[in-house]
Amino acid sequence: MALRGRFGTIQPWLSLLVRLSMAGILIAAAIPKIQDIPKSIIAVRAYRLLPEEVVPFVGTMLPFLELALAVVFLLGAFTRLGAIVWLLMMAAFTFGVIWAWATGLTIDCGCFGGGGEVDASETNYPLHLMERLGFIVLGTFLAIWPRSRFSVDGALAPEPATEPEPQPAH
Repeated sequence: MALRGRFGTIQPWLSLLVRLSMAGILIAAAIPKIQDIPKSIIAVRAYRLLPEEVVPFVGTMLPFLELALAVVFLLGAFTRLGAIVWLLMMAAFTFGVIWAWATGLTIDCGCFGGGGEVDASETNYPLHLMERLGFIVLGTFLAIWPRSRFSVDGALAPEPATEPEPQPAH
């Protein structure tokens, strides 16, 4: 009970930290792509996973989706839904990295701008997979514990009912 009580006290602050970290990651990923949409399209094309007809659309829209999701996390609105969208994106990105590695592609992941074919010495798929794993941990935490401080969600929903602390017998 004491651990539960302590966690209950710090959890909204941890969720705030996770939520803001995820927003920062998304902003860092989106801005370079928005500044160079043609390069974003090249990064998507390099994976050779999507039909060419949809590559320009995905390469163009992905950074705007990332930025919109960052706003969701900054505001703390629909946080659990945002975390689920984040997890679906991370699943797709993880699959892409595994695909590139397994098929012998030598590409820059394009996660934070850049992308496309690179020299084999410039690829580091294990590091990218570890990074994705960390991002999945963040998203899972927020999907399980979405309530956080300074959030629209918190302002619109009352605190959940808690069990009263047992009183000592007199």
